[in-house]
Amino acid sequence: MNVLAIDQGTSGTKAIVVDGEGSVLSIAEVTVRPVYLPGGGVEQDPNELLDSVLLAGRRAIAEAGVPISAVALANQGETVLAWERSTGRPLSAAIVWQDRRSASICTELTVHASVFAQRTGLVLDPYFSAPKMAWLRRHVTREGVVTTTDTWIVHHLTGEFVTDVTTASRSLVLGLDSVDWDVELLDHFGLAAEQLPRLVACDEIVGTTSAFGPAVPVVGLIVDQQAALLAEGCLEPGAAKCTYGTGAFLLANTGTSAVRSTSGLTTSVAWRVGGETRYCVDGQVYAAASAVRWLRDLGIISDETTIDAAAAADSGGVLFSPALAGLAAPWWRPDATAAFTGMSLATTGANLVRAVIDSIAAQIAALATVVEVDTGCAITRLRADGGLTNSRALMQAQADLLQAPVEIYPSGHATALGAAALARLGIDPVLSLETVTGGWTPAATFEPRMSADRAAGFMASWGECVARMMPPSPMSDDRPLEVS
Repeated sequence: MNVLAIDQGTSGTKAIVVDGEGSVLSIAEVTVRPVYLPGGGVEQDPNELLDSVLLAGRRAIAEAGVPISAVALANQGETVLAWERSTGRPLSAAIVWQDRRSASICTELTVHASVFAQRTGLVLDPYFSAPKMAWLRRHVTREGVVTTTDTWIVHHLTGEFVTDVTTASRSLVLGLDSVDWDVELLDHFGLAAEQLPRLVACDEIVGTTSAFGPAVPVVGLIVDQQAALLAEGCLEPGAAKCTYGTGAFLLANTGTSAVRSTSGLTTSVAWRVGGETRYCVDGQVYAAASAVRWLRDLGIISDETTIDAAAAADSGGVLFSPALAGLAAPWWRPDATAAFTGMSLATTGANLVRAVIDSIAAQIAALATVVEVDTGCAITRLRADGGLTNSRALMQAQADLLQAPVEIYPSGHATALGAAALARLGIDPVLSLETVTGGWTPAATFEPRMSADRAAGFMASWGECVARMMPPSPMSDDRPLEVS
């Protein structure tokens, strides 16, 4: 059983072919480029996304030189577009999960924020897909359908009109307990009359495709972060991972309990397999690798891969408020801005690089603190994947500020491997989650070197820096949340 697993992400599309033992036979990657616009807009060309899926998939199959039995797809989660259902023709750009232009729609709905939180497990924020869908309907087109990108891509592959329950749980219009569309919440966004895709389980065969050769089933649909949670074997309540990509995403398994956060985290469907729904809490960092690219674009570093060499041993007292695209959990302040503080004539570019590294690690440490508040379980060990795990400086800073070991997943393809595992389950239901994810040995483990007192002191100072960069909230009278 060979599976083509495709990870369609923000910065590129990766395709791998995995054999029946879960070993990777081939890898192909195609870059895609988001466009960053004034006013918080972030867009992608839908046709570029689809072309990247087809090209990467065909290259991976050609390199593997074996027939495939199924195609699996992991997707960005909250990126949306309008399109013509009869032809599949896009009617808008793809509005990326980082896009903030629907903030005013969320502001209008603030009176219903507690209802959204209770029913969906999410915070009322432009990050999620429904506000972007409503924004497209107000400002771009009333024609066609408006969905997340996975629905559009699967439609081109199979002709079906579906989305999986993990992706739908990132919308603000899916009932978390019922795992079904919530008509009242759709109505709040002006989306009640929309044609909505059929909801499917992650191990459900949704159709067949001939896009990559002879017709094979499409099975193993899942949102990207949950795919990585699965691949890294976070199958039990309390197990946690962080993916360090364009953004950084901390997820912790909560089992069959759909925990409602009281601390600014969100709750989503982790996966639905074998008729059972599992949940997770998660926190998001909007700018991780994108912050490193920002340093490159400013000329402070020459290349993203040189970040460790370019960083000073310490920041020289410089702190970085990392809100390059606003702040997500636990602050939820799209209006927060980025800034370096504590600079002097002695400050070097290397100090600034170190401050950015420390800020990424500090955000994850802050999220870990509130995970413990919500779940009652401290993160005593963090599994990590994504391109930025190649930065030893960042991973050591993460272990130090988290005050827990960080284990590096040995493959750079966790998201695709998670989708492939679900496809194997869908084709052969006799298999178990434990079987298809298997055991793994960390490529490296980073143990804390910093004392607990020093880590706490840094987090307190950094939290004050972040709080100073938040203007009075346009959505409430609450003071900024301070995390130390």
